[in-house]
Amino acid sequence: MTAVPGESPALRASPAQYEVDVPPPADGSTHARVGRLTLPHGVVETPQFMPVGTNATVKALSPDDIREVGASIILANTYHLYLRPGHERIARLGGLHNFMAWDGPLLTDSGGFQVVSMGELRKIDDDGVTFQSHLDGSYHRFTPEHSIAVQEALGADIAVAFDQPVPPASSTREAVAEATARTHRWAERSLAAHTRPDQALFGIIQGGLDPELRAESTRFMTNLPFEGICIGGLAGDETPAQRAAALDVAVGLLQDDPRPRYLMGLGSPADLLEAVDRGVDLFDSVLPARVARNGQLWIPGAHLNMRNAQFVEDPRPVQEGCRCLLCRTFSRAYLAHLFRTQELLAYRLATCHNLTFTLDFMSEIRSALRSGTFTARLPELRAWASPSGSSALPVQPE
Repeated sequence: MTAVPGESPALRASPAQYEVDVPPPADGSTHARVGRLTLPHGVVETPQFMPVGTNATVKALSPDDIREVGASIILANTYHLYLRPGHERIARLGGLHNFMAWDGPLLTDSGGFQVVSMGELRKIDDDGVTFQSHLDGSYHRFTPEHSIAVQEALGADIAVAFDQPVPPASSTREAVAEATARTHRWAERSLAAHTRPDQALFGIIQGGLDPELRAESTRFMTNLPFEGICIGGLAGDETPAQRAAALDVAVGLLQDDPRPRYLMGLGSPADLLEAVDRGVDLFDSVLPARVARNGQLWIPGAHLNMRNAQFVEDPRPVQEGCRCLLCRTFSRAYLAHLFRTQELLAYRLATCHNLTFTLDFMSEIRSALRSGTFTARLPELRAWASPSGSSALPVQPE
């Protein structure tokens, strides 16, 4: 819990309350769990996926569309909103919720990933990062204090501490150790700078793929009074096996920690399932929406490329029984036509479908955990999530 000047933390309710409704089974067959994250703008059932609204919008979708696909929380991007339209302007216009007409929970990332991944356009030192805007080449500087100030102005339910991620597989141990140590110092500065009482603050574990560094970072972050714990520096250039090993180290040290665990940047259903099994609660990624705009539609056990000629006369819905706007209204042939003619409706319909697919999959996982059948159903769920698996699994209401 972050401190407010003149107020005792013991007297102030946390802006984020997390309760585990269904803990992992005692036999250790899975570390997956079901929880409820209560935030100022609503409740988030976990495990949960957050669609990404980079520029205060999930591309091609309205707030009504976002509600209909089943989203309960959205991620918005600090770096992009700082550059355009500017956090101060958004604050003058009533904050990010009012600006984008979304009354549910919001999370803003710190901007660290975008800033430190800009290659020659940025320079990192112990105090912060100086970078050039990808829009016009103008120079800017992010420090932990500035990142927090931008996020407080935006006013999301959850802000994230400023950090320095590095590619986990292609970075040297020395580079990972340096970035991890800097992330720790920046975490302490982020906490000291954060004063908004209606906004939670999450810290970020780094450490790359090195088990010692990952364990050291996990211990460091758990000793700080954040309301949630992010697992960063993954969903990058590592293999699934390397990611699993790093998650096992971190989650193993978080077993007795009461806070939600958020793995940043992971988005394929198959990867989400494996991370849930290892004990992760929250996820975000641009992947479902991005591939949708390129014509790739996800269905149980397969990926469909709607630009392929085989769909131009296919009268079936993209997925039988799917509740999304696309599947209950239009055919594969119509969507194929929209992509071929570059009609904007294609992007909206395809995005609605892939996000519905992803969020319904998370709902199915929660249902299996609540009923105690998750471990037994893992092969079935893996087949449903994999593009080479069976498509026989129905999505049942939670």
